[in-house]
Amino acid sequence: MTDTRVTAPHEFVHPALFYGSDDEYLTALVPFVTDGLREGHPVAVAVPRARLRLLTEALGASSDDVTMIDMETAGRNPGRIIPTVLRRFADANRDGHVRIVGEPIWAGRSTAEYPACAQHEALINHAFAGRDVTIVCPYDTSALDDRVLTDALATHPVVWERRRRYASERYAPDAVVDRYNRPLDAGPDAVDLLVATTAQLREARRFTTGQARRLGLDVERAADLELIATELVTNSLRHTSGGCRLRLWRDFDHVVCAVEDGGHLADRLAGRRPPVPGQYSGRGLLLVNQLADLVRTHTTASGTTTYALLRLTTTRS
Repeated sequence: MTDTRVTAPHEFVHPALFYGSDDEYLTALVPFVTDGLREGHPVAVAVPRARLRLLTEALGASSDDVTMIDMETAGRNPGRIIPTVLRRFADANRDGHVRIVGEPIWAGRSTAEYPACAQHEALINHAFAGRDVTIVCPYDTSALDDRVLTDALATHPVVWERRRRYASERYAPDAVVDRYNRPLDAGPDAVDLLVATTAQLREARRFTTGQARRLGLDVERAADLELIATELVTNSLRHTSGGCRLRLWRDFDHVVCAVEDGGHLADRLAGRRPPVPGQYSGRGLLLVNQLADLVRTHTTASGTTTYALLRLTTTRS
């Protein structure tokens, strides 16, 4: 696969790259990167760190001209990839075509993370519609299961394989967002607080801080949890009526903060758009995505629950 022509001007291209070996990975991506550099395109590579090392070595001196990003750190929470990895790079390079390699799904992803990963891949298509950008998303066919590869056909309009490129007949990104619109089960140690008005925000913060200590968060992450809970509760009170329920529990090596209200979240990109200059409101969900290790959302016509998960530094004994 040597043809690295990617797009017509102002057309967003979002291929899934199916590879089964290091050789297939490099055969596809090294020309994609080097041809882009030769044409003057800004190029970023955001992949798991083992793949980052592989590509860096293969690119040699050319890697100095590529923005290299460890996706295991920057994209641990899939909800922060669009605003702080993809949009940050693309928005900083608006003068011409931009090339990005983004690999948000790898074999080490947990079962709790995967639904958010699949939704992220689907939402990229909305976030970059009409943009002069190509984002290639590699999928390791030797390590990922059939469900993941099937979802990739639904979230990517184009597929790149070793010997061919073709349009996906299964492309249906919104169906993937809906498929993984699932609730999380509360643990047996879950405790909750009903918050009816903004006058209870101080109580909500005290409640969250106390539960953070009970559930085993360190001081720094407890402060993050308090801010997350405050932002989620404030957002619910601002945009819905009837108050909300704040619930916290421990799920193995994470603390879960869930805020449930009676509203319907219609904006699928909520919390995934970078703030614009002068924007002083509407940043709550964006901040939650930055602080949490994972964010999941379950929304129906009758209510929405946002789950923010923070990893513990120790595991349950």
